[in-house]
Amino acid sequence: MIIIMKMQATDTETDAVITRVTKEGFKTHVSVGEERTIIGIIGDERLLDRGAISRMKGVDRVVPVLRPYKLASRDFKPENTVITINGHQVGGDKVIVMAGPCSVESLDQMMETAIAVREAGAHLLRGGAFKPRTSPYSFQGMGEEGLKIMAQVREETGLHIVTEVMAPEQVDLVAKYADVLQIGTRNMQNYALLNAVGKTNKPVLLKRGMMSTIEELLMSAEYIMSNGNHQVMLCERGIRTFEKYTRNTLDINAVPVLKELTHLPVVVDPSHATGRWTLVKATSKAAVAAGADGLIIEVHPNPAEAASDGEQSLKPHRFAELMNEIRPIAAAVDRSV
Repeated sequence: MIIIMKMQATDTETDAVITRVTKEGFKTHVSVGEERTIIGIIGDERLLDRGAISRMKGVDRVVPVLRPYKLASRDFKPENTVITINGHQVGGDKVIVMAGPCSVESLDQMMETAIAVREAGAHLLRGGAFKPRTSPYSFQGMGEEGLKIMAQVREETGLHIVTEVMAPEQVDLVAKYADVLQIGTRNMQNYALLNAVGKTNKPVLLKRGMMSTIEELLMSAEYIMSNGNHQVMLCERGIRTFEKYTRNTLDINAVPVLKELTHLPVVVDPSHATGRWTLVKATSKAAVAAGADGLIIEVHPNPAEAASDGEQSLKPHRFAELMNEIRPIAAAVDRSV
């Protein structure tokens, strides 16, 4: 449920509504827009006397939010959420590009990649220290040593880092080093992990499960937000279909659908969506044209020797080409890169 205040409502009137609702046992979240203030009500709405609230000074109307996700709904917050990371605004006028290797392998590898993607125009550096793999015999990542490497690269290049956290007990450790906490596709419905990152003050990149619906993705975001962390970015990374030519099928529909349903920023991962580096350019362009707020792209200086996902990683010069090719597309939809 949301309480929409009148355009001329005073701060005193808004505070009185919040106090009344809080005393009745509800949590509130206030969204201050350019024209009016919206108070989100979190709790069992059946217990709230809507009539009494609607008659309070400054209240325009009380509106039920019918969707199961409340805080993530655009009904709750009509304006786009903008998340600032190292001065870069995800959800703003720029398309924010996160780039780097699937896995941290060494300081030299990360430094070479970071310098290359920064020079090409990337805004954030991605890299995996903990890697959930299909096979238990595959490379599982360098753990904390990998996190330390990324932190050192950040100090020397200025690129803030995005890395995955896999379990609730890892959250404090990863948050100590990372600027953005990534929830991978296999953990989208790991509710203990979602609750844990929801208690941090770090931005979260939430990847859609490979067999999950858009509504399930938004409900997972709701878990994070209900714990107090509203800095959530949604990531479309391809879903599993009957098609075998590509690793997954990029659901480009998800971009405009999510932009319609939610105020949260939408990021697209063309690398995992296709599984083939030859397709990353085309799908990146499609994502930007469809309205994505960001891209997360795998880049490796020597993909043939990558510890993981080399077949979908761009070489640095190809990443630079991609950046040059998406700029005019971004401009065509009134964005920049």
